[in-house]
Amino acid sequence: MTRRTAACACGQLSLSCEGEPLRVSICHCLACKRRTGSAFSYQVRYPEAAVTVRGRHSDFAKAGDSGNVARFGFCPQCGSTVFWRPDALPGIVLVAAGAFADPEFPPPPQVSVYGDRRHAWVAVPAGCEELE
Repeated sequence: MTRRTAACACGQLSLSCEGEPLRVSICHCLACKRRTGSAFSYQVRYPEAAVTVRGRHSDFAKAGDSGNVARFGFCPQCGSTVFWRPDALPGIVLVAAGAFADPEFPPPPQVSVYGDRRHAWVAVPAGCEELE
């Protein structure tokens, strides 16, 4: 079975993710833009049972544009957000795609959400399901 490792910038916090992701998505909501400091967030969804967290992390709970709360796990040393658990999706862990630091993984997103808040210059990959 495939095992991939995601980590924070300093390497103190890491996740081991087993198997293939349930979903790969991008989000254009304002909360994700603020959290990432970018035009959108890019995340990989795994079942919680497939994810092992190593190292210390601090949690930050934040309601997104939908009003749903997510609990973000970030490194207390370097501040990188590596994963989060949305209350609306029990048993699911989302991992910041860039934390894998692997140009071959993950594949392009399958789903794009909050398209009404997408920057006009952002092109969604062909075949990606777009949800408003």
